[in-house]
Amino acid sequence: MIKDKKSLTKEQERAELHRAIWQIANDLRGSVDGWDFKQYVLGMLFYRFISENLTQYINEEERKAGLDDFDYIKINDEDAEFGRSNAVEDKGFHILPSELFVNVTKNAQNNPNLNEDLARIFKNIENSAKGTESEDDLRGLFDDLDVNSNKLGNTVEKRNKQLAKLLESIGGLNLGKYTDNTIDAFGDAYEYLMKMYASNAGKSGGEFYTPQEVSELLAKITTVNRTSVNKVYDPACGSGSLLLKFAKVLGKENVGGFFGQEINLTTYNLCRINMFLHDVGYDEFDIAHGDTLIDPKHWDDEPFDAIVSNPPYSIKWEGNTNPILINDPRFSPAGVLAPKSKADLAFTMHMLSWLSTSGTAAIVEFPGVLYRGGAEQKIRKYLVENNYIDTVIQLPPDLFFGTSIATCIIVLKKSKNDNKTLFIDASAEFVRGGNKNKLSEANRKKILDTFVARSNEEEYFARLVDNSEIAQNDYNIAVSSYVEQEDTREVINIIELNKKIEGIVKKQGELRTAIDEIVAEIENDN
Repeated sequence: MIKDKKSLTKEQERAELHRAIWQIANDLRGSVDGWDFKQYVLGMLFYRFISENLTQYINEEERKAGLDDFDYIKINDEDAEFGRSNAVEDKGFHILPSELFVNVTKNAQNNPNLNEDLARIFKNIENSAKGTESEDDLRGLFDDLDVNSNKLGNTVEKRNKQLAKLLESIGGLNLGKYTDNTIDAFGDAYEYLMKMYASNAGKSGGEFYTPQEVSELLAKITTVNRTSVNKVYDPACGSGSLLLKFAKVLGKENVGGFFGQEINLTTYNLCRINMFLHDVGYDEFDIAHGDTLIDPKHWDDEPFDAIVSNPPYSIKWEGNTNPILINDPRFSPAGVLAPKSKADLAFTMHMLSWLSTSGTAAIVEFPGVLYRGGAEQKIRKYLVENNYIDTVIQLPPDLFFGTSIATCIIVLKKSKNDNKTLFIDASAEFVRGGNKNKLSEANRKKILDTFVARSNEEEYFARLVDNSEIAQNDYNIAVSSYVEQEDTREVINIIELNKKIEGIVKKQGELRTAIDEIVAEIENDN
């Protein structure tokens, strides 16, 4: 084992962290289903992070004041009250020294009231933000970390034993000071856990986790020629991985704000935890809970320069059963609503409406939206005739957890330099990783370079098509309709093949004759 952490490369550091997390998951799984236990692992990781984050903040402030030996972990709770208001104002929350992760963990094995203490501490952390600007961002963050759940054990003693083991395991992760890591250690731990559990949980996990390689491609598509972006938005943000990819692509300081909405309450909590774990301050993100199509929460924040999303595929929504929606300014321009049984293009219209004039939206879509008829065809007609579709990218199959279908990316822009649509067939751009396909760095680069170049044609891969041709094709925007696929079948010389067949037939005849002779001899002998 490499002892000097400073000597670790970025990938070694990440691999070491992943091995440790995998070990925790293996040690703690059993009575608690892996997908349920995710809430406990992520919740405790979050508890450790905010404890260490606050401790470092207070220690630095005190040392600036000349108290070089000050250590917030070691002072008593009464003395700690002096910094409460400043901590809540700057960090969004406050934790007393006795309630810090490290101090609770220290005595966890010998604490018969551990579950009650943790429940009280989590409530205290949440209450520390009451009446302040960060109240909404802290509310309910620990709701899914139920320390009294029978899933942990059928007696208090068993539950406490499991909780103590969990605290010590999370405490034993070699995360160091998050400011000293060459990787975003806490955030990376979160992403690895989400990927690990999503891959084992099928649709229940994959429906709100977008693979990092896809997230990076979407973020780079929407930030071409940009070094910063005012605000990024995802109307179906899941656990927030798409939004946070902008922090890695551009640098957190170059993103004006992270905005998203999520309908699933548990996932909404995970997304806010993810923001904190990536050290995005409470005043830098606004994640809302609710149904984006029916009750969007960010009217006062739109338009957005960069929109990315992997919305749920072909889900039901109210559609034309709700008479108000046809007059909604997000949907009314197309003159028709997306079908009640397929909300895909409702999300697309919503994102187009909230996209700034100079912005870019990149949306992962179910392939059916590219060619299905009826209302969806009318919406595509509106998008093409108004020149809003910039690019359609066909992705490989089996990229996402919970589904093996080959999805696509639709890129929207309101200010294009031409009246054309670029089609890219990236269906063969993948490497096999484990039980899923992945977009390698080379795959992503090829797609992005082609997107940026926007040239006339790259045989078997890309083609720039006049919108008039799309109109003649009944507004079908399936990539296969415009980019010819390479015929990789072996070329066969029919003359040589016939000669081989003739030789085989001749040989068969000779063998039959020889066999008949052998049979005849046997019969004569008998």
